[in-house]
Amino acid sequence: MCGICGIFDTSGAPVRRETLEAMTASLRHRGPEDQGIWLERGIGLGHARLSIIDLSTGNQPMCNEDESVWISFNGEIFNYIELREELLARGHRFRTTSDTEVILHGYEEYGTDFFERMNGQWAFAIWNRQKKELLLCRDRVGIAPLFFTSVFTRAGSRVLFASEPKALFKDPEVPRELDPRGLAESFTFWTAVAPQSVFRGIRELPPGRWIRFTESSEQEGCYWELKFPGYDIGEDGTAAEYALRLRESLVEATRLRFTRSDVPVAAYLSGGIDSSVTTAIIRQFTDTRIKTFSLRFADAEFDEGGYQDLMVSRLGTDHETLTVSKQDIGEVFPDVVRQAEKPLLRTAPAPMFLLSRFVRDSGYKVVVTGEGSDEMLGGYDIFREALVRAFIARDPESARRPEIIRHLYPWLQRNPAAAPAFARSFFSQSLDPTDPALSHRPRWQSASGIMRLLHPDVQTEMESFQVAEELLNRMPSGTADRHPLSRAQWLEITTLLAGYLLASQGDRMLMAHGIEGRFPFLDPHFIDLAAELPPRYKILGLDEKYLLKYAFSDLVPQQILRRPKQPYRAPDAGSFFSSEPEWLRDITEPRNVRNSGLFNPQAVENLMQKCRRKKGQGMSNFDNMAVTAVLSTLLLQRQTEGTS
Repeated sequence: MCGICGIFDTSGAPVRRETLEAMTASLRHRGPEDQGIWLERGIGLGHARLSIIDLSTGNQPMCNEDESVWISFNGEIFNYIELREELLARGHRFRTTSDTEVILHGYEEYGTDFFERMNGQWAFAIWNRQKKELLLCRDRVGIAPLFFTSVFTRAGSRVLFASEPKALFKDPEVPRELDPRGLAESFTFWTAVAPQSVFRGIRELPPGRWIRFTESSEQEGCYWELKFPGYDIGEDGTAAEYALRLRESLVEATRLRFTRSDVPVAAYLSGGIDSSVTTAIIRQFTDTRIKTFSLRFADAEFDEGGYQDLMVSRLGTDHETLTVSKQDIGEVFPDVVRQAEKPLLRTAPAPMFLLSRFVRDSGYKVVVTGEGSDEMLGGYDIFREALVRAFIARDPESARRPEIIRHLYPWLQRNPAAAPAFARSFFSQSLDPTDPALSHRPRWQSASGIMRLLHPDVQTEMESFQVAEELLNRMPSGTADRHPLSRAQWLEITTLLAGYLLASQGDRMLMAHGIEGRFPFLDPHFIDLAAELPPRYKILGLDEKYLLKYAFSDLVPQQILRRPKQPYRAPDAGSFFSSEPEWLRDITEPRNVRNSGLFNPQAVENLMQKCRRKKGQGMSNFDNMAVTAVLSTLLLQRQTEGTS
């Protein structure tokens, strides 16, 4: 993974070298090993390189033999060797052994049709010199980020693109303002959903899309779309047969991501099922002693160290651990927001920021992780909650049906089942079985309560946006024919996976320290297979990821396979108020809140005082979300306006 940027002036006016150099330099954390730019009249490409494949000849921007096509590429194409052989057979000649050059020749041969043949994670820009067109493309699920904007001039416009918005702000004519619609989405879905961003005038290229700019036009295309079968999914095999297919697919996806590298590859080992499976695959199906890294918490409520130790002992990995405290999270949070460039409703990205720094300091720059499994295989509580709510909806007056709620959160100290009246009320919300957002409506309604803390004028504007309904209008045709679990998976993958888990908690925390993440569960062949699985093999009763556990029961200890589901979490309010960091009092001082124009100063002061009285302990789920959202948004606004 690297950092890319560029400028296309549609009028053909010269691109300012100083601006392109500043954009490239602002992405140096993504590519600390080499920075390069290429310029000619009307176009400039920049690249900050993290060297993973072809360390000696893979520098960028790169061109083809006659310099008619240029590319700046961020990512990895894991099947580049096979694609290269195919292109050689068709007469192409290569000067390097890099996957970057494979994209160049594949584009020459097949145009945009080549993108669906690529297995990997990417964001890239291709300049076609003869056609005078700029093409941007992003991978299927949004692992690699890509933002763009247009600045209008007297003669035409300048199109600017970059891996991160901070690079776009190096052009002084790009507005440094938060976008109300982007904030409304963030305070509903936990993230702005591409193409929306949280910055006015800046768009994010949606996953699975490309966009082409010429001197007079803009055209967007889709080369891949997440699709689920209809409601009545036929079963053409037994659980054992499906498990074998899943196992074979995941083994190959993991093998590719571990072996296709010219530098050592490590793995994250959380103690959960997903990273345990991928690490066990590496140990079982490669001949390399693997290096593993784990994150632990000083607070026992969030710590999974016992399960990590169990897996390390089982596999015999070379293991290192980083323990994070609440104070660590509070102190580093401004840096986390600066890298995420989004409002955050949870502090969970902060420990990942610290872990990636620890990995880099240990001499590694590539890690395999378990992200994507929960989305593809039905592992989240929100999927099980939807099944419970549907179960209650069939007999809403039943006194016994709500008792099933206590089986949902065995890991949670503040279990909703401890308050039966509240639990019944929560799980009885919006029980219309025809609602395509039946699974997500309660989460969205809860998060949107943050808007009550906004300045009245901002609140009125945000409430005018129908962000939930607009998102639902983008669901694939025939949604009513999809199984409820499939609908819930589409919503989770479209919103939280791409915009938060792979971005704020993923790429942006990893690449803050020049670490590339690789995700076997997001291999395109595995995604297609997972989409086709019968829902009952994803969640059997309330047993999530049933088929994954079945498929790898010989490699992962039963203590981990049968452990209660515990999602990755970090202390929220407690990280800010158990030992209040210096920056917090300044940014929440009523005068500064008032000057921000975003939040109601009295509402913010009331929330802060509540947190201070309790030192951030025993806060409700909403209060934890709200205080994190307020602090991150105020930090983001200050950092954005201060960007130079």
